[in-house]
Amino acid sequence: MQLFRSFNLLSAASLRGAVAGLAVTSLAIAGSLSAALAQDQNEVLATLNGKPITRQDLDMTLNDLQDQLGQVPAEGRDAAALTALIDIRSLANRAEEAGLDETDDFKSRLEFLRQRALHNAYFKEEVLDKITDEQVRARYDKEVAATPPENEVHARHILVDSEEEAKAIIAELDKGSDFETLAKEKSTGPSGPAGGDLGYFARGRMVPEFEEAAFALDVGAYTKEPVKTQFGWHVIKVEDKRAVQPPAFTEVQDQIRSVLLRERYFDLLNSLRDEAKVEINDPALKEAYDKAMSAQLPQPQQ
Repeated sequence: MQLFRSFNLLSAASLRGAVAGLAVTSLAIAGSLSAALAQDQNEVLATLNGKPITRQDLDMTLNDLQDQLGQVPAEGRDAAALTALIDIRSLANRAEEAGLDETDDFKSRLEFLRQRALHNAYFKEEVLDKITDEQVRARYDKEVAATPPENEVHARHILVDSEEEAKAIIAELDKGSDFETLAKEKSTGPSGPAGGDLGYFARGRMVPEFEEAAFALDVGAYTKEPVKTQFGWHVIKVEDKRAVQPPAFTEVQDQIRSVLLRERYFDLLNSLRDEAKVEINDPALKEAYDKAMSAQLPQPQQ
């Protein structure tokens, strides 16, 4: 798997459908819980009608309402969570008095929430907490070793509207004119004011015609024929070539940890699915379910 070339696609390649949302939610909840455990969870912060509200209660509120409370400045987040928790408990007490906790709808909802909480707890214990820093580093080293060596080029270009203009520029270069100066004077591209400087780029970053011409040049050479792309006509010069360096471990360790989490999460789910006896009576729903399951199968490594 060419991990270092596709970190921006990890989510799409690794997670599908609603299961992806559960995994990401579990990761966010577990991460927040890890920080919360550093505090005294039994500390009583307030009371409501004589019943204690502990640090654990507040942290669970922060976790469950992270989408809303995450927008609150950090210094006011505990107060916002306490306000929300008091409102929730007050309404819950009134609902109990009205007997809403005895309805079938409520009991079904409560059972779903119980199962979801158990899902998150098991994910944290069996997946999240079992991935070590050493395993993340080992995966990084493995990917570095498996990544084929590649070169990148540092190039400049002069972009003009016609082949005739490009040929005239090449003629001036042949007579000894300075490429950077000509780019500033004549290039219509956004890099013109910078002397046509495009910096370093690896394969796959430029349109094919431009890339093919740039990588074929020796260092210090420029194209002897204009290069046509969808943007116009180019004269290209290569300033340097170098081997592509992998990203530093510190830059990608979080992404690698996410990859390991997702892989192990799906390994766990797949083992459970193999044991589960699922029968779907509705033909259309069964077809959609089977299609969703097929989409979650591991993809061939590149």
